[in-house]
Amino acid sequence: MTASVPHRIVFANEKGGTGKSTTAVHIAIALAYQGARVAAIDLDPRQRTLHRYMENRAETLRRREIDLPIARFAVFNGTTPEELDDLAAQMSEGADYLLFDTPGKDDPFARQAAVTADTLVTPLNDSFVDFDLIGQVDPETFKVRRLSFYAELIWEARKKRALATIREARREMDWVVVRNRTQHVEARNMRRLDQALGELSRRVGFRVAQGLSERVIYRELFPSGLTLLDKGHLGELGTSHLVARQELRQLVAGLNLPPVGADRPQPQLAAAG
Repeated sequence: MTASVPHRIVFANEKGGTGKSTTAVHIAIALAYQGARVAAIDLDPRQRTLHRYMENRAETLRRREIDLPIARFAVFNGTTPEELDDLAAQMSEGADYLLFDTPGKDDPFARQAAVTADTLVTPLNDSFVDFDLIGQVDPETFKVRRLSFYAELIWEARKKRALATIREARREMDWVVVRNRTQHVEARNMRRLDQALGELSRRVGFRVAQGLSERVIYRELFPSGLTLLDKGHLGELGTSHLVARQELRQLVAGLNLPPVGADRPQPQLAAAG
């Protein structure tokens, strides 16, 4: 990875409410804590959750006069693919990682970002409502009957990318389905989801990683822009917060991102505490 060609991480699906923006923000700050130069583009100009989170963080750093890692950030307000390419090129300058947070709907710019991803992260809640985004199951056996439109889109993008990998020396796309909010799932339903995800992952080639559980602290941190990694600035943390921080560390490790520089190893997040 070089400063001129950052590793692209795209957080995308076509459903809202899966923790996509929360996951994107925390991954961005986690990478910045590792010493990486991170840039982030919010592709949802209406809600702009990632952009607002970063704005809140920048304001907190200014108001408290503290120095914490932060990503460069921008929101895309353009109307053409060329404008998105131009913004991506601008934000790529000097960056090790370029993140895209996409809206929870079918969107042409989200598709454009997804098919150019080096790492595509698709957060899902552990339910068959969310699973339907990538595959449809039989209502009796819960076996996968067919791919969804979104999975077919990514499958085709990965096939095209495989050709470009050889021709342009590009990295193959790594598709990671992240299972958020798993703690309230009934055991039998979780087993069915496990089986369906396993079957579909073998068919279309994504990996499955454990994500972030439903925790109130994520919503509470939004106004300040702080994250679970900002130790010393969060006040007294309970056990559930420490568990959530460990979940984040495990997710960062599970994404298996390339090192921030060929001449130095990728730093690790500090131990829990």
